[in-house]
Amino acid sequence: MGISRRKFLGWFGGLSATAATAASTAIAGGNHHFEGHPDTMGVLHDINRCIGCRKCEEACNTVNELPKPEKPFDDLSVLDQKRRTHADVYTVVNQFKIGNEKKHVHVKKQCNHCMEPACASACFVKAFKKMPNGSVVYDESVCVGCRYCMIACPFNIPAYEYDNAFSPKVTKCTLCYPRVQKGLLPGCVEACPKEALIYGNRKELIKIARERINKHPDQYIDHIYGEHEMGGTSWLYISGTPFSEIGMREDLGVTSAPELTSGPLSAVPIVVGLWPVLLTGIYAISKRKDKVAEEEKAEAVKAAENAADEEMKKQIAKIKQDAAKDKEAAIKREVKNALDEAAKEAEEKAKAAAELTETADAAPEKKEDE
Repeated sequence: MGISRRKFLGWFGGLSATAATAASTAIAGGNHHFEGHPDTMGVLHDINRCIGCRKCEEACNTVNELPKPEKPFDDLSVLDQKRRTHADVYTVVNQFKIGNEKKHVHVKKQCNHCMEPACASACFVKAFKKMPNGSVVYDESVCVGCRYCMIACPFNIPAYEYDNAFSPKVTKCTLCYPRVQKGLLPGCVEACPKEALIYGNRKELIKIARERINKHPDQYIDHIYGEHEMGGTSWLYISGTPFSEIGMREDLGVTSAPELTSGPLSAVPIVVGLWPVLLTGIYAISKRKDKVAEEEKAEAVKAAENAADEEMKKQIAKIKQDAAKDKEAAIKREVKNALDEAAKEAEEKAKAAAELTETADAAPEKKEDE
């Protein structure tokens, strides 16, 4: 059932009285610091060990039943260009040439599964959710297609199915949530031949990362990327190359997205209290307009079909009428031809009879002359 503009504006005005309460709730939320789910899981990506074989890409494609790429996964020429995830590619490996050296560094890119996801914070219908095991999952059944998640993500990960006209959705890595629920490893981790990817308890992964850094200080930068960035992520990185040189942002700070937004939003009570209602109302009105447009389109199609039926009936009637006329004319022609043939035959017979008569009359006269 649709919603009228009058009804929506009535709801919006009636809810204005609750804005102050909503604002105080938001202010309280601004002082909250989420420590993460206990014993949450994650992945440690040791960039020093990655060889750019793209086995992780192939595994991701297979596990998620995604369309096969134009170039096979063993074609490493794709590493010559920088790539990003999109609607049917949940992870990519990029190659970076470091300085004047011939050394190449390979970095896997996918959703980092933030401890407090910016995509979930921006989504007013709660289509994104951080799971206790570390995965950030997406529920397409409630998504309204606003794509705020794409704008909010500091890592530029969520993609949208623009080519799907009827039921587009947002896509991204799920940390193989269905697999880990069954006790299996994420597809990319299982496929990595060099153990550049390790899946496990996030706290234990941080210990492993710290041990490697401390044991080989000449091989690693003294920083675990994702331990604190944007409040922390479930996907962690260690590297022997400065992260800024391998396409990773170092300007994000350590504050999570919800903490960054809750304070400023609380200063505008009506926005905090009513923006979900406003957006939901706009969406409902838009859907109603779409429904009316579809109904009008259906009526126009039905009218066109009726008009076509009437025109078809007229054409058939005309064809029948013309056929009847043609048949009648054909019969008249046949009758006329038959009469003409009969008259001609009678005339020829009369002529022949006359000739016989003349011949018979001439015979006695010849005998008398003799």
